[in-house]
Amino acid sequence: MLHGCGQTPNDFATGTGMNALAEELGIIVLYPAQNPRAQPNRCWNWYRRGDQGRSAGEPALLAGLTRDVMSIAPADPARVYVAGLSAGASMALILAATYPDIFAAVGVHSGLAWGAARDATTAAFAMAYGAPGHRSPGLMPTIIFHGEEDKVVNVRNGRFIAACANQAYTDLRRTELTSRGHGGHPFVKVAHRRGTGRSFTEFWMVKDAGHAWSGGSRAGRFTDSAGPDASREMLRFFLQHRTTMKQRKAAALASVA
Repeated sequence: MLHGCGQTPNDFATGTGMNALAEELGIIVLYPAQNPRAQPNRCWNWYRRGDQGRSAGEPALLAGLTRDVMSIAPADPARVYVAGLSAGASMALILAATYPDIFAAVGVHSGLAWGAARDATTAAFAMAYGAPGHRSPGLMPTIIFHGEEDKVVNVRNGRFIAACANQAYTDLRRTELTSRGHGGHPFVKVAHRRGTGRSFTEFWMVKDAGHAWSGGSRAGRFTDSAGPDASREMLRFFLQHRTTMKQRKAAALASVA
């Protein structure tokens, strides 16, 4: 779980309520912390070229940290996932794209596409207006949440991420649901699945919501308690997906090549 700008891991854990869900579902959650010496506002440096690839920069550090935890904790290597908010969501997409041998699915809340920017100037433009980023390098189950009224990261970025994730698949069926769950914000959920089975991509556009974790606790920063519950929906989506040993080995070889 990768926090956003101006957040700490403790704040992010409190705001998302992910620890309670982890206890309920038997999940290990890792909350890396960005060092303010690496970025004064504690943002992950998703927009820098040196932090957008494999085997270097922050992606390599975060992948290494994930492997370290897997080596000492009873984690299932077939069910490892990455998610984040804002800058953390953007870095989560980078990790999913560059380390498909580790991650089986990715959750993106109010983030930007992999390669949407190359420096601080283009990052500001992409945040304000949207940017498509790179094509998807392979199949990666992706769930996206974005507030329609987000004034920090334009909702077009969520649409770009969804389109990129869908490009990698050729045989998915589109479904759309408009709802207001349990008195929260109305939302539009667009899912792509095979037949009537599990979805491989989901885009939740939350009406009347801004730059905040949907369904989060008021005790955390950058949260919107009205819902829908992004944390529970992400875990529900994640646990439908797993990798095989063969897939992990093939992905590692392809990434090196």
